[in-house]
Amino acid sequence: MNPAGRKSGLFCGMTTVDIIYLIENLPAIDEKIVALDQLVVAGGPATNAAVAFSALGGKSTLASVLGKHPLAVTARNDLKKYHVSHIDLIHNHVEVPVLSSVMVRKSMGERSVVSINAVKIQAKECCDLNLLNGVDIVLVDGHQMKTSVQLCSYARQIGIPCIMDAGSWKDGSDELLPLIDYVICSERFLPPKCVTLQDVIEYVKQRGIRHLSITRGDKPILYIDNDREGYIEIDRTKVIDTLGAGDILHGAFCYYLLTSGRDFVKALAEASRIASLSCMYFGTREWIGMI
Repeated sequence: MNPAGRKSGLFCGMTTVDIIYLIENLPAIDEKIVALDQLVVAGGPATNAAVAFSALGGKSTLASVLGKHPLAVTARNDLKKYHVSHIDLIHNHVEVPVLSSVMVRKSMGERSVVSINAVKIQAKECCDLNLLNGVDIVLVDGHQMKTSVQLCSYARQIGIPCIMDAGSWKDGSDELLPLIDYVICSERFLPPKCVTLQDVIEYVKQRGIRHLSITRGDKPILYIDNDREGYIEIDRTKVIDTLGAGDILHGAFCYYLLTSGRDFVKALAEASRIASLSCMYFGTREWIGMI
């Protein structure tokens, strides 16, 4: 734990500049519509997780790429507002940061997202492993795979638990998985030759993972905790916006894993409650004022 007594988390992965619109209905082809509301915030799996961890009382550090482009300032200011320290993995990057255009349909809470993700913006140099000094937990989303492998390899050596946000299969995931203690998968996470959820479970368990969960939207969360298997029911709420709910769950899970004495199932249940709360509000930040 860091000297101030707060739990400290290191989050590594993608930061986007999210341009989010709240709309009544999706536009038809060649149609222009007027949005009900708009937001511009920092986004991305590891980023939203870091914000959630900080909002719950943790000390968050985010390692990602933003660079020097003027559009990156918006994301940096948002991170500062929510007390997330940022480490730029390519500090001299001058190109446009990863942009994400999001439309949220008010009546259903559904969202449509367009982004190029971080494939074209990958840190190539070795990261500073001193980033792990004083850190209690590490979460990686796989979007900066080389850095994630470096951090998790060293974290494992020094006894820091590592969490993988397994939103989808990425090049390098097979190298990363054996370094991970807790995997939270989405239904879209399909390793090679895996078709069913049981295929995924067996594949991940064969890589030495003892704690695994699979989120399935509004369906119960499936979990494997050592030899125990079960489900966590999802709170039924009025859904306004599901954007970032999974990311928020991951950040909350990190916080509650530390505060529950590493009780995997309890941490998942508490994190699920926070994720459900976030779906009641537009955007990825408004929920913070409600906890």
